[in-house]
Amino acid sequence: MSANVETMFFIRYAPWHGLGVRVESALNSQEALEASGLNWQVVQKPIMTSGYEPINGYKANVRETDNKVLGVVTDRYKVVQNSEAFAFTDALLGEGVKYETAGSLQDGKKIWILAKLPDKYIIEGEQIDPYLVFSSSHDGNGAIKVAMTPVRVVCQNTLNIALSTAKRMWSTVHVGDLAHKMDEAHNTLLLAEKYMGRLGTEFANLRRVKLSDSKVMEYIEMLLPMDDNPTSTHKKNVERIREDLKMRYFDAPDLKSLGKNGYRFINAVSDFATHAKPLRETANYRENVFAKTIEGNPLIDKAYEMVLSAA
Repeated sequence: MSANVETMFFIRYAPWHGLGVRVESALNSQEALEASGLNWQVVQKPIMTSGYEPINGYKANVRETDNKVLGVVTDRYKVVQNSEAFAFTDALLGEGVKYETAGSLQDGKKIWILAKLPDKYIIEGEQIDPYLVFSSSHDGNGAIKVAMTPVRVVCQNTLNIALSTAKRMWSTVHVGDLAHKMDEAHNTLLLAEKYMGRLGTEFANLRRVKLSDSKVMEYIEMLLPMDDNPTSTHKKNVERIREDLKMRYFDAPDLKSLGKNGYRFINAVSDFATHAKPLRETANYRENVFAKTIEGNPLIDKAYEMVLSAA
C-alpha cells in the first residue's frame, strides 16, 4: 500500500495504484462515510510529561477507534469531525449530492472528500464538470480547505487555473467560531458559477491567441528547463518529459480539432500535469497530483501566464 493512503473508496476506476474500495456508482454522504473508512471520531485528551505532570495549553487529537494520536494541538484548536465535513458539503451542495471518492492520508492525519456538482458546463464546445473538494487535517498542521476544480470530461484533465477575477478556493484554520466560518465558506462557494463563467471567457480568449510551432517549442523549454551544465542523465530525463509534452500538444487526437492556439496549449499542459509520471516516481506522487486539485497546479498556471503574455 502507498505510504500516504490509509483508506479510501473510488468509483469504477482506481485513481491511486488500485487502492481502496471499488463502488459502481456515486454514494450519498452516509454511504461515503462508511466506504471511505472515515466513520470515526476524534477526541481531545490532556497531555502529560513522563512524570505525569499535565502540559497546560496543549491537547492530543486521538482517533477514538484505535487510540492513535493524530497530532498535538493547542487548546484553541477546534476539531472538525469527518461526519461534519460530509454534513457541510451536503448543506453546501443541496439534497441529493453524490460523492465520487473520499479517504484518509498519513494514517488518518489528513482527510478529503470529493463531490460532483450538479451543473454541467459546455465551454468552447466541450463538457467541463465542476467538482467540490473538501480537505481537512487532524494533526494541527493543515487548514480546512474547500475548493472547486473543473474537469475536462473527455480526458479527465483538471483545469483549475488561478484567475485574478474569480475565486475557486476558501480556507480557514481550526480555531475560532467554525460554524460562522462555514457560513462564510458557503457564501464564497456560491460564487462557483462566477468562476466557471470567467473560465469560459478566458478559454475563449486563449483560443484567439495563435501559436506557431516554434513558439510552442519555446514555451515547452521554458516550462521544463534544463540545467546550464546538465549531466547526461539529467539531459536525457528532461528531453524525455519535453517529448511527452510535445506529443500531448501536437499528436493528441482530442486536441487536433482545436487549432494551434493558447487553449490547445493549456489543455496539453493540463494533460501532462494531470497524467504524466514525474522524473522521480515516488510512492506518493499520485497523491501529490491529487493535492494540486485543491492548491492549484503551478505548471498550468505558469503556462497560462506565458500564453497571456503572447496575447
